[in-house]
Amino acid sequence: MGLIQNIKLTSFIKEKTIRFDVKFLDYYNNINYNYYTYKDLFDFIEYKKLDISKLDDFKYVEIGNVTKLGDIYPVSLSFDNRNEINEDYFKKIEKGDIIKPKKGDILLSKIRPYLNKNILIQDEDCYFTKAMIQIRPKINSTLFYYTLRTSFFDLINAVSRQGKGYPTLREEDLKSIKFPKLIIDALILSKLKLLKKIEPIEKEIKDLKSQKKEHLEIINDVFSDELKFDWDKFNTIKKEKIFTLSLLHFSNNKDLRCGYKFHNKENQFLYDFLTSKTTKKIKDFIDEPIVLGKSITPSLYDEDGEHYYIAMSNIKNYRFDTEDCKKVGIKYFTDNKNKSIQLNDILLARSGEGTIGKVALIEDEDVKGIFADFTMRIRLTNYNQQFAYYYFRSDFFQYLVYTHKKGLGNNTNIFPSQLQEFPLLDFDLKHQQRLADKIQTQINSQKYIDEKIKNKQDEISKIIEDCINE
Repeated sequence: MGLIQNIKLTSFIKEKTIRFDVKFLDYYNNINYNYYTYKDLFDFIEYKKLDISKLDDFKYVEIGNVTKLGDIYPVSLSFDNRNEINEDYFKKIEKGDIIKPKKGDILLSKIRPYLNKNILIQDEDCYFTKAMIQIRPKINSTLFYYTLRTSFFDLINAVSRQGKGYPTLREEDLKSIKFPKLIIDALILSKLKLLKKIEPIEKEIKDLKSQKKEHLEIINDVFSDELKFDWDKFNTIKKEKIFTLSLLHFSNNKDLRCGYKFHNKENQFLYDFLTSKTTKKIKDFIDEPIVLGKSITPSLYDEDGEHYYIAMSNIKNYRFDTEDCKKVGIKYFTDNKNKSIQLNDILLARSGEGTIGKVALIEDEDVKGIFADFTMRIRLTNYNQQFAYYYFRSDFFQYLVYTHKKGLGNNTNIFPSQLQEFPLLDFDLKHQQRLADKIQTQINSQKYIDEKIKNKQDEISKIIEDCINE
């Protein structure tokens, strides 16, 4: 594909969205085959507002709850158990960010379509974010889904457009795809033969998925077993919405906080539990004061720079993700070296609903970068950093973050002066390493299951591709 192309004005007129990005034009002007349009293959399902007052206990899926393999890890929600940790979900749902697809529907991610976070609905027990395009195939859903993930994957990427920092996909983009007639006809002609080969493999995939556990579930289970924490009692206390406190409780904190979030009983129950297990706080193990990062203006970014500028968005998946990470030049890095990262640093997002409290452990000593002002850097001494990282990810620590954060709406923050006062488990270093290894071993086993699932999906893709190429 050339970076410079000569395009006639008539080409723009023919294209309804008046797009002129190179990738799309290269695709659009090289269609030299017989094709089906989207109308021949699927319908777009129009968004209908749901009556959320009828929702009781339900499962909800955002794009972040979907893997590249198309697996979903829904969050369980109930309006009767609305709290600080899940409040962000309810705010989105109340604004209408919820759909209920039917079995056989396919959901395509509107954000970063190249990640292939597309879903074939096989059960109708989950609600989904409307940040996905819902289509209903007119041909066999299973065959069409796997073809979208393989043979048609490049077509989806070709019509996606550059959004604010990353590609996006719209319904209008999908409508512009010309699906090769040769491929579709082969699928329809061989449908029964293909499904007979695919169905036993899908059963194996389903069995593998039943063995999966989320990383957070693994982390919570290990810490809960070790600490003997009574989650049932904790959840019972959470249901108490009305209680009384003396004035002493309100005066017994530095900034005279009076809100329910800070003073609720479950917060006190958890804090008392943790302080019964340790007398130490984070400040007892810090190598240097916890500091906030450095702000930046867009003009200081440098595409040719060799150093990263690490924003909150680069640690939202609980690891430092270099994808979409901006870069800076040597001068900016040198001028702000006191805000740089090094091996075993822990970065924590300090602001914003949905992001605040998320952490990442720097595990690559060769990565050089400056961390953003909406993150903070924690450097520990005489402590196992990997163990600390897992503890910071656990619901024990995260609940402290959510009950101690300050601010209204989406503008909430937590500060180093607060964080350093949080209880930190003071097991000896060998004990810490043993628990960290236990968690990591279980997480690695999930990766092994993912590999097996991918291999099975590749088997299905190969069966379809072999049929197309016959």
